[in-house]
Amino acid sequence: MHIEPGVVDGAKIALSYATAVGAAGLGVKMAVDTVKNGDNIAALAVRSILATGLVYSFFELFPHQPVGVSEVHLILGSTLFLIFGVGPAAFGLAAGLLIQSLFFAPGDLPQYGMNVTTLLVPLFAMSLIAKKIIPANTAYKDVQYSQALALSAAYQGGIVMWVAFWALYGHGFGAENLAQIASFGSAYMLVVLIEPLVDLGVLATAKFLHQLKGTYFVQDRLYTAAA
Repeated sequence: MHIEPGVVDGAKIALSYATAVGAAGLGVKMAVDTVKNGDNIAALAVRSILATGLVYSFFELFPHQPVGVSEVHLILGSTLFLIFGVGPAAFGLAAGLLIQSLFFAPGDLPQYGMNVTTLLVPLFAMSLIAKKIIPANTAYKDVQYSQALALSAAYQGGIVMWVAFWALYGHGFGAENLAQIASFGSAYMLVVLIEPLVDLGVLATAKFLHQLKGTYFVQDRLYTAAA
């Protein structure tokens, strides 16, 4: 998901800086809360680094295609959340996107504020939905397909909504702009058909890799119900 250059430009782009700062602040708060709830800084750092490497792979190595006002990527936000937790997932998305922009796609840097907002805010919303639909006595390795689908739909749907917002904010409600937004949204929601299956595949693998339980590499909730 990379919003195309020119979708928002001029003075209007200042809004993206404000939203990015707000999203980053919320991400820091969630990371701090994770430490307060019993995790440690070393584990948080290790998971954040792992998430960053995966996000970079998602953007650079996975297939991606420009469609309408943005690009369609297989970002796997719900997978990152289930394995690493919301704090490391947020750091990984922001850092992986920044690395990709700095070293491989500098033309995306002006859109970084929009892109990082579009990735992080749906992640935070999805983490709240997860608390509602996944019982506290359920470890994430035991998540059902319907729950994984709901998380993916929430995350990917949030991305589509934010991309639509930026496009409408930048170019208004003209027929051509609306058509481009619709084409992006239709293509992007196809990811929802793939991501839950990836989630379940990764979680099934985690069940066999029980040696990871209690390590710095994955969040405790992957193997253990909430306290």
